[in-house]
Amino acid sequence: MRTSQSASRGRVGRVARAGALAVVLALAAGACGGGDSGGGAVESEDPIKITLHDWTGQLITSNIMGAVLEEAGYNVELVQADYLAQFAGLETGDLTLAMEIWATTGQEAMDASLATGNTLNYGETGMVAREEWWYPEYMKERCPGLPDWEALKKCSAEFATAETAPKGRYLGGPVTWGGFDEERVDALGLDFEVVHAGTDAALFAELEAAYERKDPIVLWIYQPHWAPVKYKGEFVEFPPYTAECYTNAAWGSTPKAYDCGKPVGPIWKVGWAGIGDKWPGAKPIIEAFTLDNEEMGAMVAKVDLDGETVEAVVDQWMADNESRWKDWIGA
Repeated sequence: MRTSQSASRGRVGRVARAGALAVVLALAAGACGGGDSGGGAVESEDPIKITLHDWTGQLITSNIMGAVLEEAGYNVELVQADYLAQFAGLETGDLTLAMEIWATTGQEAMDASLATGNTLNYGETGMVAREEWWYPEYMKERCPGLPDWEALKKCSAEFATAETAPKGRYLGGPVTWGGFDEERVDALGLDFEVVHAGTDAALFAELEAAYERKDPIVLWIYQPHWAPVKYKGEFVEFPPYTAECYTNAAWGSTPKAYDCGKPVGPIWKVGWAGIGDKWPGAKPIIEAFTLDNEEMGAMVAKVDLDGETVEAVVDQWMADNESRWKDWIGA
């Protein structure tokens, strides 16, 4: 069983963990005046600054990318950054690379940044994202009609807590994740109050506690992640997402936007447009990087459920996948 202590190691355990991780990664080869990048000298000893956010999977992804670039001879620095606000730093080159921009919540910010010409999309990570309202299977008995979102109109009180009654409570992720949940509640006329968990750890600690007691709960769940595998439940089926739903205030059956579900799509690698000029050997390595949902979910579970450190999980991945990442760097 996962304890509340192990829960604190989840998509955010983060703020403390990420702060500890936000240090310059030592690079012996680079410190000696050069390394090997696919057989050539490192073009610049300036650090490639990879951003860290507040969920375990992203910390793993960023640390693996950093470790691979180090193996290619590059100097790497891991830097704590806000998920959406980081684009300003990526556009100026003060930050170099963001390893996880989710189509579900970051697409608009990414598109706006790419339009400046100062950032580039360096391709898909290989993972496919889904982030949506999710409820435990036992709630279907209390709210017949689920997973259709219309059922929530009739049984919102079944999701109420002492703090939100008579309204239902939707437990959202940290506010920095975006997601437009308040706008969606308003647009769809749902009698719910959106309450944001302070951290990812708190989000999943509440799920665990509610699930064990069979308490009412509907909350933000995302994939790739271990939670929808460990717990039996379903995503709410909202009206299908379209770009117009998010941008056109006259869209849909109400005079407001956001009356649809969240998008589903790739997790992208986005970075400063100058990477290819300053570190031309690093660019194809970044583009070659891929992981899939299954292996990421397994690594996140090792940290969140088994109590392993991000560093240990990354070290093990590097040892188990040596031929894979060596192919990325052309070694």
